[in-house]
Amino acid sequence: MFEQPALFQSLSFSVTEVTHYVRTLLEKDELLGDIWVRGEISNLARPRSGHIYFTLKDASASLRGVVWRSNIMRMPANLRDGMEVEAHGSIGVYERDGQYQLYADFIREAGEGLLYQEFLRLKEKLEAEGLFAEEKKRPVPERPKKIGIVTSRTAAALQDVLNILRQRSPWVEVFLSPAAVQGDESPPEIVRALERLNRLVKPDVILLVRGGGSLEDLWAFNDERVVRAVAASEAPVISGVGHETDFTLVDFCADLRAPTPTGAAVRAAPDRSELLGELVDQQRRLSYALEDWLTDARNSTNASASHLQSLSPRWRVQNDHQRLDGITERLYTSVLHRQQTRRMAVQNCSVRLENLNPLAVLKRGYSLVFDANGSLVQSYKQVQPEERIDIHLADGRLSAKVSTAEGTANAE
Repeated sequence: MFEQPALFQSLSFSVTEVTHYVRTLLEKDELLGDIWVRGEISNLARPRSGHIYFTLKDASASLRGVVWRSNIMRMPANLRDGMEVEAHGSIGVYERDGQYQLYADFIREAGEGLLYQEFLRLKEKLEAEGLFAEEKKRPVPERPKKIGIVTSRTAAALQDVLNILRQRSPWVEVFLSPAAVQGDESPPEIVRALERLNRLVKPDVILLVRGGGSLEDLWAFNDERVVRAVAASEAPVISGVGHETDFTLVDFCADLRAPTPTGAAVRAAPDRSELLGELVDQQRRLSYALEDWLTDARNSTNASASHLQSLSPRWRVQNDHQRLDGITERLYTSVLHRQQTRRMAVQNCSVRLENLNPLAVLKRGYSLVFDANGSLVQSYKQVQPEERIDIHLADGRLSAKVSTAEGTANAE
């Protein structure tokens, strides 16, 4: 029997196509893309991948949820089965199982939502009053002598803070002003503890510390009375409340915020090893400065001594002695030179006189003739024959008689 085909065939979709279509619809929904879901945690699992898987349930239904590893830091540390929470995220579809689930990026304990709204309201109010202004924050001293601590006597954070202070700055005086750090009685006790320290101890800095906890556990540090007391403190305040991811209103008005109580102790107390290093460096610089100063002083003293010596009469006498010695030496040299010059002149004159001395002529074979009257005979006409004459030689005299007296033809 022949069957005629239907005029309109029905369209069919694969499971994947249907699941993908449903996921697209869910992701486009604005409400489901930014939603808070309240419920009780069950089936909490933390596999090695670092992600968190859980189920949110109430009396009538359940919803699977997942927290990716990148959002772990925004989750409560005490997340556990049976915990009432409010989870924020978006609704999507896990296509392999065809199941919709919550992709959570933030989880808080149930009831914290109202507290958080109150937190934002107080923050806006106090910020408008200028309590958080940077210009109002006081500088924290680098080397405090007295440190005040406000926390509970039984708090584990107290021992951690004391150990850090003892290790880093064992010479610092530490004063504990105890106060409850959780519960309804905590805010007024913290206010009184701050007032006691400022009135009686007058510390250089105050540490306001408490360990971690939920927003409700830390609510005392969001109390308006505590915030105003911190802002009014005479001594600068370092807040170390909760963990690094926890923020309270006290953190905004404190002069310095530390991520943890031990971090507050580290910020307040200088490390003695660093101080010893600075001390060694200062000693070295002081030694160099002293050496330079002594060198300058020694040079200045020597210069002053030299100047004083130059003004001393003894120096002048010694200087005059030296000058006199110089003058005497120059005079002696001058006299000696003059004597030598005169001696040479005399010798020259002697030579010249010697050359002009008639006796010197006689030594060369000449003689002088004198008549009987002792007159020098210069011409034959001065004597007559038979007249006696004296002949002077170089080595003696001769007495003679003139036999003839005649002139030469040239003389005539």
